[in-house]
Amino acid sequence: MPINVHQNGKLFHLTNQKISYLIQVLADGTLGNLYFGKKVSDRADFQHLIENEYRPNTAYVNKGEVDFTREHLRQEYPVYGTTDYRHPALSVLQENGSRITSLKLVDYYIYQGKEKLEGLPATYTESKDEATTIVFTLLDELINLEVILSYTIFEKKAAVSRSVKLINKGSENLHLEQVMSLCLDLPDRDYEMLQLSGAWGRERFPQFRKLVSGIQSVESARGASSHYQNPFLALKRPDCTEQSGEVLGFSFVYSGNFLAQVEVDTYDVSRVTMGINPFQFNWLLEADETFQAPEVVMVYSDEGLNGMSQTYHKLYRERLARGNWRDKERPVLINNWEATGMDFTEETLFAFAKTAADDGIELFVLDDGWFGDRRHERAGLGDWVANTELLPNGITGLAQKIKDLGLLFGLWFEPEMVNEDSELFRNHPEWIIKTPDRSVSHGRHQYVLDFGRPEVVDYIYQMVAKILDEAEIHYVKWDMNRCITEPYSAALPPERQGEVFHRYMLGVYDIYERLTTRFPEVLFEFCASGGGRFDPGMLHYSPQGWTSDDTDAVERMKIQYGTSMVYPLSSMGAHVSAIPNEQTFREVCLKTRGNVAIFGSFGYELDLNKLSEKERALVREQVAFAKEYRKVIQEGTFYRLLSPFEGNYCAWMVVSKDQKTVIVGYYKLLNEVNGPFKRLYLKGLEPEKCYQRMDNEQSYYGDELMNIGLVTSDTSCGQVIDGRETSHDFDSRLIILKEK
Repeated sequence: MPINVHQNGKLFHLTNQKISYLIQVLADGTLGNLYFGKKVSDRADFQHLIENEYRPNTAYVNKGEVDFTREHLRQEYPVYGTTDYRHPALSVLQENGSRITSLKLVDYYIYQGKEKLEGLPATYTESKDEATTIVFTLLDELINLEVILSYTIFEKKAAVSRSVKLINKGSENLHLEQVMSLCLDLPDRDYEMLQLSGAWGRERFPQFRKLVSGIQSVESARGASSHYQNPFLALKRPDCTEQSGEVLGFSFVYSGNFLAQVEVDTYDVSRVTMGINPFQFNWLLEADETFQAPEVVMVYSDEGLNGMSQTYHKLYRERLARGNWRDKERPVLINNWEATGMDFTEETLFAFAKTAADDGIELFVLDDGWFGDRRHERAGLGDWVANTELLPNGITGLAQKIKDLGLLFGLWFEPEMVNEDSELFRNHPEWIIKTPDRSVSHGRHQYVLDFGRPEVVDYIYQMVAKILDEAEIHYVKWDMNRCITEPYSAALPPERQGEVFHRYMLGVYDIYERLTTRFPEVLFEFCASGGGRFDPGMLHYSPQGWTSDDTDAVERMKIQYGTSMVYPLSSMGAHVSAIPNEQTFREVCLKTRGNVAIFGSFGYELDLNKLSEKERALVREQVAFAKEYRKVIQEGTFYRLLSPFEGNYCAWMVVSKDQKTVIVGYYKLLNEVNGPFKRLYLKGLEPEKCYQRMDNEQSYYGDELMNIGLVTSDTSCGQVIDGRETSHDFDSRLIILKEK
């Protein structure tokens, strides 16, 4: 059984073939953490893992005794102020001004499967035998607050999901000031912390730092998970590499403000906490009310960072993403934005789409500028009605014309925003998030609608649904181009203003849930000025997102490499754009632009009519390649091989589920002169299978490719004197190997 219970309900062992998680009821009735990591044998007693010594300058719980203090115990869901001085998982302000709580175990139960989280994204199961869940009920008897901790261990994955629910069963009002979804106390600090940090145009760059005494954290207080930090961290042992060694991953399934923190005490215990950012958060929990916190997914790997990533990839691709498009092959698309901006007519769009259809592309996406008075970014947002001066037959007519070309049709929306110059704003200026009697900041000349108000969500839902009802639309790009400032809701009383950020996020999830349920045939892609809200919460509603507004192939190597630490290739929108690149002004050859973008949900962001016939021929080859191999890329096992952050080369590969097909991407940043010979050591192959390289018919056994390596030397390893094709800056190759 995946969850073993010993000592009459005092010891709980969550385990499968890969991992173990040990939870012990401590002497005071609270829950303690004993272990999370590689699978260990089950036994009835792990009490020896609870260590205790008298230490000076320590407070003790029981009068006259010096053998029990929470300060030096590893706890499962700690609170502050009762001998533990570290940051807690929970802080509750009570009517008398106290924040002291005591959470003791009163009940638990175990069931097969995994239940939904009300109003929130979460992992799930499709059959009960895929996972087992244990639910602990903790109680503070004085204020009658129930804290319900849920743990799900997945049957075949080295992963545990955790969530927290609070129920006020007392009579007084409680203010939730901090509700962490996860706390994990680790017995030492011999880890390096991995975070995914960046900014617009350079999202999710991996950064490593050795744990030191004190607090190290990443967070967002922007109302979105943000470009700047991702709701993820990992702790790896110093000898852990991409391919080997131990690492623990923590991923928050949420799209709003978050805090991911490691606090190392002076005894080298490392406390990991993750949840809604307590900064600017204060939730009033009245009698009989419930608060559900989002979930965290914990992963263990003893096969390096790649092992951790592969667990996240498979779980998030198959049991976080949902809907008709979860497992379907994604269409090759073309988006008009970088080609036309808002400067288009129906005729220019039709010509643009016709060329795309001729070159084998399957989906045409009309981006910003089709609605209201939206001829520039200062007007129109909120008025989701087609501009008939541009589109005489509206979206319905354009969609039909696109369909007649043999293409699917997609459309851009930014439902959460409004311009001051719009009918919506003129009719409902009170619907934006703003603080009374204060100036209102703008971003991109737009304001944020208060999605914490049901009437606002209902209004936008009806407008978007009307368009999707009337026109044959197969794809929606959902954008969000600014973060929240002056957080305040005119619909909430003063004592509930600390709820604005979370209520906003619940409103976003609500409209996503309603639209994706009503229009299951539509492929939704999330976007936020590129990768500003690229997180597991969004992935629950949209199986793919726009990875970054930076489409330069060299920068995208870094962005996609970092993003792959947590997120599957199927979730990464990756497009070939024009040169000079709009963001970096760099000129990278069309071949390499395609070779980078193919490792994602593939598409184009350029005007094909401006390409030469030779370039158009290469586009047709790329499109054909994408169609042939997209299932392997979408569903296969991904390995990072060479980091673009560490040298002049980048390499990664995908192995099909049956290990019969291998796709290797190999990229050079700058050319070399008379450089050394090169080999690339492949991973994940069947050792005894014979693989044939498709471009030269050379054959290799799997163990040879993994241990001796694949020769990747090019003409820059010497001087070309025989007329062979020379290498160059930003050169690349796709190497296809198939079972012979």
